[in-house]
Parts: sequence; structure tokens; C-alpha cells
Amino acid sequence: MAMTQLAALGLRPGDEVVLPSYGGDRAAREVQLAGAVPVFADIDPLSFCLSPSSAEAVMSERTVAIVAIHLFGHPADMVRLEELAQRRGAELVEDGRSLGEIPSGQALRRRERASFLGSRLRGVLPPQTRAGAEHAFEEYVVRVPGNGRPDRDVFRHALRARGIECYVPIVTPAHRARGLRTAQWLQESELAAEQGLALTLEDSMSRRQLSRIASACNSLGGLLMEPAC
Repeated sequence: MAMTQLAALGLRPGDEVVLPSYGGDRAAREVQLAGAVPVFADIDPLSFCLSPSSAEAVMSERTVAIVAIHLFGHPADMVRLEELAQRRGAELVEDGRSLGEIPSGQALRRRERASFLGSRLRGVLPPQTRAGAEHAFEEYVVRVPGNGRPDRDVFRHALRARGIECYVPIVTPAHRARGLRTAQWLQESELAAEQGLALTLEDSMSRRQLSRIASACNSLGGLLMEPAC
């Protein structure tokens, strides 16, 4: 989110800006630099984007803006967030490329490959798409279910040992980060940080390459059944 967008709001000390904790670390620090107070809301578990109902729950008379972050190529629910912002007299700021800014050919190729890969994955939950939305799959983030971070991280190391590139897209939600920490419990943000794993997905990848990723993931499904220590 450009600092100019925040500056244009004329933020004053004590003003509150609502934003998602998951994926909102950088934006929250920009809000702090502008002299305002970041207020964290939870995410929609399907899209990883800001939940309008959670955003409304943390708004107050000091709320001046809502930050919508388009995460991993999935658009935030701009219709509901715009309605909420207008009803509560707040500004709505977009952070991240909207789907319209991603070349259509690239988005189509990535959706095709995401669909192929998702239909073959077992044991991990492929990315979901909110009804009525179009996912551009800038990052292909699956959920590794189980008993929390140890399961996801064991799975990640095992995948990399098989030559499959993967990484944790967001290690810590903003409300748990140094300098931003709050006493909130944001369940979906916590789960996303514990379970999220990004698999390599390029629009030039062949079906053979995608099948290799799926086979490696599926062969490790037994790891997810191990009890937590």
C-alpha cells in the first residue's frame, strides 16, 4: 500500500484503520508510520482475504478506513467491504494488485494449471475460490491439515527433500508480530499461518511437472496422521 494513499486520508493520532492480520504486517506498519492505529480483523478461510463481518466487529467511532488486501491473487470481497465502508462512514483502501491488473492470458494459464493440480492433490487442501470471484493464483497456497505448524513444517521439509520447491507464505499474522502484537485471538488467521504452504506454480509448467508435485504431496499424506508430540 503506497504511503501516498494513507497520506491522502489525512490520518490523525488516534484514528483507527482496520485491516487483516494475515498478510497485513507491512500495511499495518505503514499505518503506524502515518500516525494512526492499526486494528486487526480476521480473514475469510476460503479466500485468505479480510472478512467483512470480522472487520465490522472491530470497527469503532474512531475507524476512518478499511484496508482490503488482495492476497495470493484472490480478490478481497470488495462489494461487501465497500458497502460496509459507506455504511460506517469509512474510506476503503485497496492494497495489492486487483485481478484486472494481471494480464488476462497469464491469469487464464495459471487458473488452468491450478485446476489441473488441485484435481490431483490428496491430503492437502487446494486453494479455494469464493463464489463469484476469480482467482489469479499469483501464489498457489494449500493448507496442510493436522496438529499445527509441526505437521506443516515436517511436510514442507519432506517435499523439499523430494525436489519440490515450496515455502511458508506468511509465517506470523500481524497481531502476533513484534511491534504490532495484540491480545486478540483471530482463529482463521492463526490457522492460516499454521497450515499455509505455497507450492510452485508457474504459467509455463507442463502437466508432467504438475503431476510430479501432486504425486510428491500425495505420497506424504501419512505424515498428516501422526499425533502431535
